[in-house]
Amino acid sequence: MDALLSTSRKIIHVDMDAFFASVEQRDNPALRGLPVAVGGGGPRGVVAAASYEARVFGVRSAMPGGQARRLCPDLIFVSGRFDAYRAVSAQVRAIFERFTDVIQPLSLDEAYLDVTRNKLGISSATYIAQEIRRLIREETGLTASAGVSCNKLLAKLASDQNKPDGLCLVRPEEAEAFMAAMPVRRIPGVGPVTTRRLAALGIETGADLSAWPLAALERHFGRSAQFFHDAARGRDDRPVRERWERKSISVEDTFGSDIGEERALVTELDRIAQRLWSRALASHAVGRTITLKIKLGDFRILTRSRTLPAALDSETDLMETARALLRAQLPLPMGARLLGLGFSNLPGEDRENAANDPAPSQLSLALA
Repeated sequence: MDALLSTSRKIIHVDMDAFFASVEQRDNPALRGLPVAVGGGGPRGVVAAASYEARVFGVRSAMPGGQARRLCPDLIFVSGRFDAYRAVSAQVRAIFERFTDVIQPLSLDEAYLDVTRNKLGISSATYIAQEIRRLIREETGLTASAGVSCNKLLAKLASDQNKPDGLCLVRPEEAEAFMAAMPVRRIPGVGPVTTRRLAALGIETGADLSAWPLAALERHFGRSAQFFHDAARGRDDRPVRERWERKSISVEDTFGSDIGEERALVTELDRIAQRLWSRALASHAVGRTITLKIKLGDFRILTRSRTLPAALDSETDLMETARALLRAQLPLPMGARLLGLGFSNLPGEDRENAANDPAPSQLSLALA
């Protein structure tokens, strides 16, 4: 094993199981045991979350609603209820805080916890994870899965190993073997494009990746090469950050020809709003500030924003707010070549791109 750092960490990654859909099934007994999707089932709707009963049919988040219905004709679509999801998320956060204040939320339904030095003086990170899962079930009526390891990379991957309602421990000495069997597409920060690039090089698993020298990876992946090299060996020295950075989420479209007529602009803006809402639901990232971007035919850019007292609760509200921002700018001095819409002032989500947040070192500790 590589040289160990002197500072050891005990990291837990907790991930609620099918969170949005599970809240809907909990609150509406008629939905229990049935395939449920949160999101839009219309022609342009998108699945934000799917129950495990729906996943059996291949329904997944970010899937177009029409495709989901074809896969599962009995699929039940329900609208998202952010107030309910935020309330449950706050309950879960309160449970975390009984054990540690070193908490890094990634979204409403998942977080990293550093329990190396925890409030109750418990030596076993695995026991803490078991207790957290037990308390979540007792106090919210929902289930959570957890991964326990010596760093964030391993803990996050472990939490997905035994879903739903599962627990997985990866000890430091098991890190390389665990990563060797791991499909590279599951490594946080490795998206579809990178997965295809890796596959073109014959890299499908962590074992394939670890066989490549760093210099060879650098020729293909530049600055990301160090991340890939270390991830294949289960190394990650990123700390659990108690403070997260505010970020934004946006969607924009460039048109084939400039659009100046109000009805056409509103139609395009509605489509963009639907896509933004679906993406925001899937990312748990509905913010209080809505920003409209208009790029005119001469490439001038107009931006207008509105900050609300609370995050929006529906796609309809987003459309109405976006239309109001647009109509305040009409008539445009010339046709628009691009429209965009975004959320900022997000809740405390920290969507890390691990490929841009290198992870250089392996840690050692007793986790069980």
